[in-house]
Amino acid sequence: MKFCLILLLLSLPVLAFCQENTTVHYKIYDTKNQKIISVDDIVNNMDRADVLFFGEEHSDSTCHILESAIFNKLVTKYPGKTALSLEMFETDCQNVLNEYLAGLIREKNFITEARAWQNYKDYRPMIELAKTSHIPVIAANAPARYVNMVNRMGLASLQKLDDIGKSWLPPLPVDTATGAYYDKFIEIMGGHGAMGGMQMYQAQNLWDATMGWSIARFFKKHRDYKILQVNGGFHSEEKLGAAAQLIKYSPKAKILNIACFSDDSFDNPDWSKFSNGNDYIILTDPKLPKTF
Repeated sequence: MKFCLILLLLSLPVLAFCQENTTVHYKIYDTKNQKIISVDDIVNNMDRADVLFFGEEHSDSTCHILESAIFNKLVTKYPGKTALSLEMFETDCQNVLNEYLAGLIREKNFITEARAWQNYKDYRPMIELAKTSHIPVIAANAPARYVNMVNRMGLASLQKLDDIGKSWLPPLPVDTATGAYYDKFIEIMGGHGAMGGMQMYQAQNLWDATMGWSIARFFKKHRDYKILQVNGGFHSEEKLGAAAQLIKYSPKAKILNIACFSDDSFDNPDWSKFSNGNDYIILTDPKLPKTF
């Protein structure tokens, strides 16, 4: 079994799990019902939701396998009514992404001109499934140059952009979330002194708001779709960040969220440490290979 899963992790396009004993390598926990569940349970629960946020650790091989498995099952359960939204592509690359999905450009050009992440191989199975199944993919993230601009000069600097630049962003001014998300951000950054001002937090909010806005725009036109949003865990843990921004832009959207952790407590997890505000927790075996 262990050999089978290692092979699977080394060949990410493969979606078929060795079913008998995969829970020795990951555990999915339903926080509301306080029980271990399966991928199928998550997909079936999408009957009552519109958007599923999957918060990953970017280098976690098992997370990527599970993302692909969930996406594949959503496509099967909701044929012609499923969409994929990714932090890994920026809004100004949407046209390049569409051209690749339509078979107009080569993968080589797509990877270069859409500025695909270095670990694109981890997300390629979902993109290829979307391509062959004619499924829309949302390039959800803010262009990195604008995030950098805010990090240097603050949110007000976005007003200096021309209409084309602003078209890649949510409506200005971008709301900066306070309360729990701000406190969490300060903690992970190591305190106020480590931030050097509010610009870093404002840049984080631009990142989140753009993803929330990108999903909201699609949802407004496709109310009957099921949308899988994949992003780094911090962006949607406890339904904060991008998840909260989505609700600001589209209050009627119903969301579920997954927080995935590769954690040393895998063999004997303390679920209370992870479960606050999350619908599902996935713990993965930290001993398994990482993708980078």
